[in-house]
Amino acid sequence: MLQVKLIVTGDDFGYCPRRNQGIVDCFLAGAVSNVSLLVNGSAAADAAELARRYNIPIGLHANLSEGSPACEVLKTNSSLLNQDGFFHGKRGFRTALSKGLLNMSEVKQELKAQVELFHELTGHLPPHMDGHQHVHVLPEVRHVFAEVLEEYGIKHTRVPIEPGLHKCDWIPPSLMDFYLGVEEDSFNTVDVFTSHGIRWPDIYIGLTTMGKNMSVSNIWSAIDSAITEFLSKAPSPTDPTPQSRTVTIELMVHPGYPSVPPVGGCGEGPDDFSQSWERLHELQTLINPELQSHYKARNIQLCSFKDL
Repeated sequence: MLQVKLIVTGDDFGYCPRRNQGIVDCFLAGAVSNVSLLVNGSAAADAAELARRYNIPIGLHANLSEGSPACEVLKTNSSLLNQDGFFHGKRGFRTALSKGLLNMSEVKQELKAQVELFHELTGHLPPHMDGHQHVHVLPEVRHVFAEVLEEYGIKHTRVPIEPGLHKCDWIPPSLMDFYLGVEEDSFNTVDVFTSHGIRWPDIYIGLTTMGKNMSVSNIWSAIDSAITEFLSKAPSPTDPTPQSRTVTIELMVHPGYPSVPPVGGCGEGPDDFSQSWERLHELQTLINPELQSHYKARNIQLCSFKDL
């Protein structure tokens, strides 16, 4: 029988105490199995302490787009900052990159500072490292990101290529354009990460099931169709019976209790995403016993990157 290992990663751990508590509640309910820490988040130290207390598998959510740098030297006069002294933002970072305005040596400096701060907060290096707002798969950045992972011996990351994305007619056009850009960047990143010995799960899910689009049936459907598509690919000579193998999946989620200003964020206060009712909606969906029953019925085992 096919075995499925599912990593349910709660992103943005450390963003604010309410997001932290929501993610911990999901972990204790068996609904989240892994977290990604924003080391420049206002509640990062609290998050690291919670991870220690509850033995929560934790990796690094590298952030180059929201708030303030972790690297002291880059907090003034850096290409990574806008005129207000903060990172350029999700779209602003991409615009600055496309115009050739970002210094890649500063990107590397900041990524290394975040790995070091993660180590300082948690007492260990991250077993996995991904990118806040998917910055890690962007042109140029992907090379620097891969070099940093290889340098620190970080083996796992996320490559956000989602099966079935193109069929999701409920995603608004402007958001779909962003997602398709992430997908294209991810396809162009595969060879770079592979050449540095970096690995990632067989299947990624998370764009099509985010926020208000998350439901028990949507998660079931996304997992089932992704597995079907994965198994339909021609078996390799070394794996002639894919049905007997283990398939690994990462489900990216953003649960929590919504942030209440002015508390939270990465230096600029909490954004609309973190204040949204959708964070609580994700939490309530993930802890639904129906979802847990589905995992058991399908021989889906929740795990973390350390278990791969």
